[in-house]
Amino acid sequence: MSEYGDHSGYDTGAQRIDVLEDIFSENDRKAAANRSALDEHGVVAINLMSSPGAGKTEFVRRVLEKTAGDVRYGIIEGDIETSLDADRLEGFGAQISLLNTGHGFGGECHLDAPMVTHALEGLDLHTLDIVLIENVGNLVCPAEFEVGEHAKAMVFSITEGEDKPLKYPVMFRSVGAIFVNKMDLAPYLDFDMELFKKNVATVNPDCKLFYISAKTGEGMDDAIEWLRSADALGASVVVGEEEKKEDRS
Repeated sequence: MSEYGDHSGYDTGAQRIDVLEDIFSENDRKAAANRSALDEHGVVAINLMSSPGAGKTEFVRRVLEKTAGDVRYGIIEGDIETSLDADRLEGFGAQISLLNTGHGFGGECHLDAPMVTHALEGLDLHTLDIVLIENVGNLVCPAEFEVGEHAKAMVFSITEGEDKPLKYPVMFRSVGAIFVNKMDLAPYLDFDMELFKKNVATVNPDCKLFYISAKTGEGMDDAIEWLRSADALGASVVVGEEEKKEDRS
């Protein structure tokens, strides 16, 4: 097996490193501002990532369906083009802010903090409890860009294969929970769950796994509980949520 090094087409010297550091530094500054704005309103943000077709939108739709009238959600819906996914989430009482990234060369493959800053302007944060950020479907770039979230999670479909944690370690290492989706298909697939769990543990031993079918609703109650729990939200945010509830009383 031969290794041919960098195929990016860019110079790999110090100048490129400096540019990348500047990009991430500016993004992180914006992410911190986003988080401060969310904290100011006692709102929790969760960055939900996956590959294309893993079932993120159906997962979010099922969450909204099961918690309608109980939790006040805002949704930032990231897609390269169209409002198709955002349209599927209408009718459940959630505020929805659509982000299309297709203005770039072929469309940006992830959301970044400045994009989320713009999307937050379309939400009335004072009236929300949780913002779910449905990132663009991609197992690489979304994990590398902080957007101001308090937690990261991913939807993984068992149709993707057991090897993905090892092939995309940055993504699997970045999340606090993995919602293992399409369990209704398990009887029809040659998917080795024990090997998958072993591979996840190799890159992220503290990650929590939830076995779900967003289509049938199997396992969704536990997944929703994680979204609302201190594990997902962090102690400082839970305190902020309690203060927010006191303000409403």
